[in-house]
Amino acid sequence: MTHTPDHELTTGVKVPLVGFGTYLIPDAEAASAVESSLAAGYRHIDTAEVYENERGVGEGLRRGMRQEGLERGDVFVTTKLWPLTEERGKTGEETLRSLDESLDRLGLEQVDLYLVHATFGREQRLEQWQALVEAHKSGKARAIGVSNFNAAHIDELIEAGLPVPHADQIELHPWSQKPRLVAHLRQKGITPIAYSSLVPLSTWRTAPGHLSGKTQEMRTEGERSDSPFKKLAEKYGVTEAQFLLGWGVQNGYPVLPKTTDPVRMRENLDVFSFRIDDADLDRVRDMDRGAGIAWGEVDPTTHG
Repeated sequence: MTHTPDHELTTGVKVPLVGFGTYLIPDAEAASAVESSLAAGYRHIDTAEVYENERGVGEGLRRGMRQEGLERGDVFVTTKLWPLTEERGKTGEETLRSLDESLDRLGLEQVDLYLVHATFGREQRLEQWQALVEAHKSGKARAIGVSNFNAAHIDELIEAGLPVPHADQIELHPWSQKPRLVAHLRQKGITPIAYSSLVPLSTWRTAPGHLSGKTQEMRTEGERSDSPFKKLAEKYGVTEAQFLLGWGVQNGYPVLPKTTDPVRMRENLDVFSFRIDDADLDRVRDMDRGAGIAWGEVDPTTHG
């Protein structure tokens, strides 16, 4: 079984560098997928309130942990606060209630990382973050953070005299490297966690209804036999997905690939047997296209 190295947050909590993402996995299928991921060797499971699959994820955790002989402390679990009610941002009280409801659906007394999923109004951000600070103090979340926050959002929390987040989960891959934001996070001691690491693949979010800002030009580029990531993967003797995930972990980002195929689960976990050389890292650095395409300009009323 592949051993997954950890990354240590400033709070001392250790995050496995490769996690299993569950976005777009329906609740009815989540239990089987999570159980399979634990059997494959994953020890970091990522979900969210808005994914509407926390019950399935929780069932998969129980089944998989029992099957693999794991204790609760062997598995790192992340979930996220959806910051909106139907008509407004959640209050601090509603934020804490949302965490309790997530814990109930997951069947857990504590999550390892709880994140504010998106930004929505300055006052709401501050109130929600203060609630997460309380959740951390109470022990319901071992670590706390944010997702889709930019540098200004982070500074806003600090300027309000609030504790610094332990992590910021953001879209990170060779087409969206966010060097200034990553540098800012690291200067503040905040761990960047990468989602949508596989955006450059031709198969990424192509099904109807999958939110994506990928252009037809990007889709066509990924399908070409001479696409740069196919060539780089061939050079290192790995799949394109492994190369992209390897790029992320080599940069120090925990990554969260999602697949329901057990073979690909194992492949996506096996990203520590090769190392990208400096020349290729420089080459990939030149592929940055700026803003991401999974969320783009974040609109929490329409994106998950």
